[in-house]
Amino acid sequence: MTDTYSTLTMTLDGGDVTIRLRPDLAPEHVARIAELANDGFYDGVVFHRVIPGFMAQGGDPTGTGMHGSDKPNLKQEFSKEPHVRGTCSMARTMDPNSANSQFFICFDDARFLDGQYTVWGEVSEGMELIDALPKGEPPANPGKIVSMKAA
Repeated sequence: MTDTYSTLTMTLDGGDVTIRLRPDLAPEHVARIAELANDGFYDGVVFHRVIPGFMAQGGDPTGTGMHGSDKPNLKQEFSKEPHVRGTCSMARTMDPNSANSQFFICFDDARFLDGQYTVWGEVSEGMELIDALPKGEPPANPGKIVSMKAA
């Protein structure tokens, strides 16, 4: 993918969350997120796992946390970038090369994840909207992504 994107706008019920993309850290993961976002893949997808003080996870079209897109899994692009408040990183199975479409956004310091998950962005505006997502695994009435577009 030759397009270069610098931001991702995630529209939630409460408004827009702006994410600064980090192709310098994870070019393949940024390209995947941007491609899926611009294809409408994330529109209507819920945050199926929201743990207070830890993170909000979404990106599974079934809302179960067990599925991804029909695209092949990505090879890890681990970096030294810390998992801190606002960090956007890819979810995966125990296999480090299994990231696909699911991602999480850290509520707080989660440095124990450093070097084990691929960081692809950081929330630059609207973190209060992520903080306000309904909590649970899964939440009784999960928050959802109205739309998501890369630019």
